[in-house]
Amino acid sequence: MTPESASKFIAYVLRHAPESVGLRLDAEGWADIDALVAGAVAGGRDLARADVVQAVDSGTKKRYELSADGRRIRALQGHSTQQVSRGFEALAPPALLFHGTATRFLDAIRAHGLLPGARQHVHLSADEATAVQVGRRHGKAHVLVVDAGRMHALGHAFHCAENGVWLTAAVPPEFLSG
Repeated sequence: MTPESASKFIAYVLRHAPESVGLRLDAEGWADIDALVAGAVAGGRDLARADVVQAVDSGTKKRYELSADGRRIRALQGHSTQQVSRGFEALAPPALLFHGTATRFLDAIRAHGLLPGARQHVHLSADEATAVQVGRRHGKAHVLVVDAGRMHALGHAFHCAENGVWLTAAVPPEFLSG
């Protein structure tokens, strides 16, 4: 398995389908690394403990975290599984945040705002460059500007994951521009 395919597989399992490899996550999203590897191997995947550790250490996005004892792993955000309910602290966001999307989604977003879809939160970036990268994953990129300061002042909760991704329940269309 290439490092990129290992990372994508781990993200899929930890965020969306732990049961696909017989894994059970705790409420904070932690999984035993040996159980993850064993489940992947039993399912025909060529995954080793070293691949898991490399996925944690590679890339600029820092999608995963290892426990202090090095025996467990979790995805930092992006969960759709209801097994996980991370307890993020509410924080005041920067005045503006950014959301990268594909141009083909703009009509729906302008009508309904940003919704989490299958995930638990809408993901926002603190900088425009990151939002462009995210948008490119889905097609021709477009960056939306979120008036996070005004949303927060009106009572919308924001959280920041350990890797700097900002999270909120939804962004109504009146808080979007761009």
